[in-house]
Amino acid sequence: MRYIEQMIRRYEHSRWSAEENRTQRAFAWGLEHIGGRADDPDPRAFLERFAEETVASSESWFAASPPEDARIEEEAGGKVLSFTSIVRSPWEQNNRVWARYFPVAGSRAAVVVLPQWNAGWEAQMGVCRWLNRLGLSVLKISLPYHDRRAVEGIDRDNYLVGPNIGLTLQANRQAVTDVRRCLRWLEGQGYKRLGLLGASIGSAIACITTAHDRAVRAGAYLHVSTYFGEVVRTGMTTMHVWDEMRSHVSSDEIRRFWAPISPYPYVDRMSGSGQKLLMISGRYDPTFWPEFTEQMFSKITSDGVDVEILRLPCGHYSLDRPPFSMIAGLRFGFFLRDRLL
Repeated sequence: MRYIEQMIRRYEHSRWSAEENRTQRAFAWGLEHIGGRADDPDPRAFLERFAEETVASSESWFAASPPEDARIEEEAGGKVLSFTSIVRSPWEQNNRVWARYFPVAGSRAAVVVLPQWNAGWEAQMGVCRWLNRLGLSVLKISLPYHDRRAVEGIDRDNYLVGPNIGLTLQANRQAVTDVRRCLRWLEGQGYKRLGLLGASIGSAIACITTAHDRAVRAGAYLHVSTYFGEVVRTGMTTMHVWDEMRSHVSSDEIRRFWAPISPYPYVDRMSGSGQKLLMISGRYDPTFWPEFTEQMFSKITSDGVDVEILRLPCGHYSLDRPPFSMIAGLRFGFFLRDRLL
């Protein structure tokens, strides 16, 4: 193992081990969150049918109309957009979407920024300012169950990723439809050229959105993988989630059950779309394993999608540290500027 790889892996482990407030949640099938019955006698059969049918009809599952009750408010940190989510979760505070809005006067190009899991209200602010400097307006969305949408008493390890299979499906569907409503709102403000920038789980949500929304002209994705279930099963940052699931479902089952919220099944929808993609990965990423990343790269290139790929000698956490953060920031910033302006 080369020195740089050893150094990166030590750093990744130190960042992960420093996060002591992880929450162990109990396994649940959660079928009631996706149109089933909580007491279904055969939850596996339900999920097999649900996953297959949902991937096949994903255009309707991820459909989203423009928000009718959108409002902009001025706060100390700038402009804040809010509207009602089209997907209704059991927690009302999660059903109000919040996004920080950073317009550039005269610009007709805008980027929706999707942060990582457990990101707070102030996350990705440097990214937003950087894109503004390049002439791009920015809308940074809060993901379901995050910051202002958080369920009372949950500081982290929210329901966007958890051992409740149905609730995780609902939460990620909600995330995609929320982003699509943001795109419709931006169109209503006169923006003609729209892009997405996502990190980690935000990358997966952004990729699924791109595959279902032709208004997205360009997308940049930081950390890339194939299936949601593969990341949760193998990733360092989700070990505690899989620990609660492994005695109930197999690796093959969770890959299939969570296929509707995975980028891989929708790659072919971007073929010939004219959309421009940039994918950035870490060669030593212990959360989005490189073997799955390379499978995604192979699939997306073989399907003829217009994609640029950047592999950096870093991991998951270390991508947000110099020099990797500067390299990635320059690359995705100029990529989005050149494709949208």
